[in-house]
Amino acid sequence: MKKTLVLGASTRPDRYAYRAALSLQRAGHPVALVGNQAGEVGGAPLLQGRPDVAEVDTVTLYLNPVRQREYYDYILALHPKRIIFNPGTENPELVALAEQQGIVCITGCTLVMLSVGTY
Repeated sequence: MKKTLVLGASTRPDRYAYRAALSLQRAGHPVALVGNQAGEVGGAPLLQGRPDVAEVDTVTLYLNPVRQREYYDYILALHPKRIIFNPGTENPELVALAEQQGIVCITGCTLVMLSVGTY
């Protein structure tokens, strides 16, 4: 199972980040949810700021590129194996920084990847 940090997590059921968090949990992937509000999704707490999360395999992004900038150092310091850029989060600047560190960057949809077995 791939420990996944959901950046831009939300407690709102109409948000894709919420749906992705639940789908990841249902698939058995441990999650760390980072958002700007307190709450929980599927029993996992939403963390604020830049929490120390160990052994992150995947960061899946639900923040637009402008909002991602403040998290560049945080994301890279997690040393994930890959970053998933969900629709609307595509960011060539972060891709370049991540690839320099050997991080695989995927433009795709976490929900689709889970549903077709390519996660």
